[in-house]
Amino acid sequence: MKSIAILGASQDPTKFGNKAVRGFRQKGWTVFPINPKTPVIEGLRTFASIKDVPTRPNLVSVYLPPTVAIQVLPAVAEVGCDELWLNPGADSPEVLALAERLGLNVIQACSLVGHGLSPHDA
Repeated sequence: MKSIAILGASQDPTKFGNKAVRGFRQKGWTVFPINPKTPVIEGLRTFASIKDVPTRPNLVSVYLPPTVAIQVLPAVAEVGCDELWLNPGADSPEVLALAERLGLNVIQACSLVGHGLSPHDA
């Protein structure tokens, strides 16, 4: 079964950090919402950090501003993943440079669309 950690998961159903939780879950993925301020999103227990996730996720999808994303990338590299998806608005030259230095396999695209999901339907 495929798994995904969503950094920047949100309770707000209009935000992409929530649409990703719903969309990947509807497709049968194991979803690990990461949000240090919210205990439950869409009925799923959240995790304060990717380091708290009980297993290495296949994918990590980032819905954080670059200033925050750059702070969590070392933890992503420590945990590991097959692909790091930097959704629109999460990337910057600094984020990309750090991800490259950390050896992360970066994909700059919407993770929902990249996996055949419509953000409007999630």
